[in-house]
Amino acid sequence: MESLESGILDLPDFYFAGDDYRYRFEPEAKQRFLDLLRGRFNSGAVYRKRVLKWDTVIEQKTHELGRFLNGKQAVFNFIEPSPKLERHDDHELRAKILDLTQSQARETGIRRSTLCYLRKNASNEGSFKTYRKVAQRILLASRQRESRTDERGASSCQ
Repeated sequence: MESLESGILDLPDFYFAGDDYRYRFEPEAKQRFLDLLRGRFNSGAVYRKRVLKWDTVIEQKTHELGRFLNGKQAVFNFIEPSPKLERHDDHELRAKILDLTQSQARETGIRRSTLCYLRKNASNEGSFKTYRKVAQRILLASRQRESRTDERGASSCQ
């Protein structure tokens, strides 16, 4: 999914071949996808209290499976380590970015160019990254906005 959302692969990269109607990749698209996959496999995973690359984890799991099948090992755990499939954005943050006004952003310390960049990326369907500090400021601004509306509602009810 990440390869399609990030634009590494696109619909023109696929084509039908032959009478079997199978999808095929363009050679350049295959290379871009493999580069993304290599990057994912080179990310770290915590396994047995150590941080290892995924290719090392797969190799060790293969050895464990062989030992289990030969009867040298009593238990084999398929679950550990589990990959973390996480997105860098969420729908709540997207909505808050799109609802944020220029004056509210300025109050929390978000500059106009940053807000423009965030709005542009939040309006697209693909995933995008935000700095933790900026995301915290956006959440702070939305909380301040909610507290103001709560105060106005409480004062008008009295």
